[in-house]
Amino acid sequence: MNIYPDKITDVFQAIYAKNPTLIVRAPGRINLIGEHTDYNDGFVLPAAIDKAIYFAIRARPDRLCKLYAADLEQAYEFSLDNVQKSSVSWANYLIGMVSELSAAGLTIPSGFEVAFGGDVPNGAGLSSSAAVESGMGYALSELFGLNISRLDLALTAQLAEHHFAGLQCGIMDMFASIHGKEQSVIRLDCRDLSYEYFPFDLTNYRIVLCNSGVKHTLAESAYNTRRQECEEGVAILKNFYPSIRSLREVSLAQVEAHRDDLPDNVYRRCRYVTGEIERVVAACEDLQRGDLGAFGQKMYETHAGLSQDYEVSCVELDFLVEAAQTLEGVIGARMMGGGFGGCSINIVNTEKVEDFIEAISTAYLNQYHRPLVSYVVTITNGVEKIG
Repeated sequence: MNIYPDKITDVFQAIYAKNPTLIVRAPGRINLIGEHTDYNDGFVLPAAIDKAIYFAIRARPDRLCKLYAADLEQAYEFSLDNVQKSSVSWANYLIGMVSELSAAGLTIPSGFEVAFGGDVPNGAGLSSSAAVESGMGYALSELFGLNISRLDLALTAQLAEHHFAGLQCGIMDMFASIHGKEQSVIRLDCRDLSYEYFPFDLTNYRIVLCNSGVKHTLAESAYNTRRQECEEGVAILKNFYPSIRSLREVSLAQVEAHRDDLPDNVYRRCRYVTGEIERVVAACEDLQRGDLGAFGQKMYETHAGLSQDYEVSCVELDFLVEAAQTLEGVIGARMMGGGFGGCSINIVNTEKVEDFIEAISTAYLNQYHRPLVSYVVTITNGVEKIG
């Protein structure tokens, strides 16, 4: 049971001794297929989920901005006349949105009081930080009548992440949190930010996330290396196809044709990315036909590519996906996110969800001697006013 919409109102009243003007829900996100394609100008296929960050907010008559993180039971305040990065890390996600909105020429006319908190698991790869930024931006837009478009809100949240949280992330997380649509996934074209919704019918299935509890320290350096290897592949392939600017403009067949011209590691990175971009397009065709079974098979193919060609998996994630393949009622599974830890994402027949969680948890405990945390999620609308 989700206690949060009511809880955040109660917290606001307890901290500020008044009622909020506005309640906003900003969801976390999953990515069904299309991994490491974003920085190669490819497609991703995310969706907003029913785990979210909630905001209660009210304007003040002065220039003071008061923030309260309900889950941490911590407060922070700053003035609109002195908006600067803080040593308090959680506050930077909110301060960053205020700063970037002002930098975009939007006027925040007065200070405000806000309390926020939610049930997006921290560190599980469900983009809690993007939900905080998206929700803060949307709450300010609604509170002060700023009329910010959803795309501009996503771009602003991305800048806040870059400048205040210090992470040079892509736009997928914010875009999904803001543009989510119930019972639909979003095919986002990372080259021009155009997007299209595809139906994701979960009448007979559920999405189950299994959190490996692993986060390897090499993830960031390996991420940068993968980007460089993709760029190296493009530079070599340009000798044969001068007009290309990214792997989005290269086919898998072209990569195979020039296998001998590419270093082996670069060849395998390019093979995975070009194949994955084509796989997202084909997976959307599966969804249009209502063929979740075919979609699920492509998730297995994605995992194999991420593990063997892109080499961003880890033994724990490989174990979870291999175990899922042996269990009844599972039609698709793969690692989700940048790699080297985090969650596997599984599509499981509704009647088999409890059996699946029990079986895979037991197997994981026996293999790695630590508990497996799982979450059953549904696809929901993006950021919205709920009170």
